[in-house]
Amino acid sequence: MENNDAPVEFNDDRTVCVTSVKGLKENWQRWSNEHQEYQKHNPFSNDRGAMVNVTAQQQRLQRDQDGYGRPLEGSLTEQRGRDAHVHISREVEELCQVIRDIGESRGGGDGGSEERPVVTVEFGKLFEHYVNISNKVVGILLRARKQGLVSFEGEMLWQGQDNRVLITLLQ
Repeated sequence: MENNDAPVEFNDDRTVCVTSVKGLKENWQRWSNEHQEYQKHNPFSNDRGAMVNVTAQQQRLQRDQDGYGRPLEGSLTEQRGRDAHVHISREVEELCQVIRDIGESRGGGDGGSEERPVVTVEFGKLFEHYVNISNKVVGILLRARKQGLVSFEGEMLWQGQDNRVLITLLQ
């Protein structure tokens, strides 16, 4: 009968590795245990008992509660979301600056006594100018409108078709 704990040599042109069957078995078992622990916290795991170790607070969250649909505080996912928010905010600010730079200043159209000038630019001109900076001009415009920084008619702007649509900088 052979001894399974005896070292086995694997010859390779670059290295010589000495290992035992027992060592291989222990490494495999350690990896297996770590993977099982990881899967317990993985919400996409098919294991029915996977979420057993999730905190009671997470299990009780309902749609109308704070934290529902949000990443765990302090998680990498939360940090990535914050980083993305900062990045998009910078792009929105840059878009507003481009509108100020290439747009035309006009008198306010609200009819009030304090007519402050507003800056407007046609979408076609903005697209041609801004596409050199970013190819996401329409997405950034939609985000800026959602934040109340710009105004334009229509739900979406299409190059060519909407080149004459006026983009108005509100702030």
